[in-house]
Amino acid sequence: MKTDVVKLVVFRLGEDSFAADIFAVERVLRYVPPNAVPDVPPWIVGVMEHGGRVVPVVDMRRRMQLPERVIAPETRILVLNTSAGWVGAIVDSVSEVAVAPTTDISAPPALFRGLAAEFVRGVAKLPGHKVVVLDVDRVLTSADRIAFERAVAEVSSRG
Repeated sequence: MKTDVVKLVVFRLGEDSFAADIFAVERVLRYVPPNAVPDVPPWIVGVMEHGGRVVPVVDMRRRMQLPERVIAPETRILVLNTSAGWVGAIVDSVSEVAVAPTTDISAPPALFRGLAAEFVRGVAKLPGHKVVVLDVDRVLTSADRIAFERAVAEVSSRG
């Protein structure tokens, strides 16, 4: 009997391991500073061009209310494929692609480090550790995206 499995891209933010479904990760890029955009929520640090598109870039540490960290050589930008389009997510490092049986993914806790459960799809048990599986569609809410698109349109109309 074949068990259903999920492939996860595992990444770190501080001391914690997080993951996103591999099908939600379009690309893993080396960190390049995004271009700043004014008047957006503080966790949207700017935009980058990828695949001919302008992609909003979210600082996942700010988004999850973790302390700031200096950009390091292992810092990466995950290009996430969300229901509303691509979003760049700055993470401390990407550690592995892991395979977990879907039965090893439990429902999210009500609260994780002050993060509302709405960001979290579940917790996956991997060999030797657990990872918090993010709901990539919640990284940038529709209200955030509207604010971002307004700000980009404002900048574009000036230039």
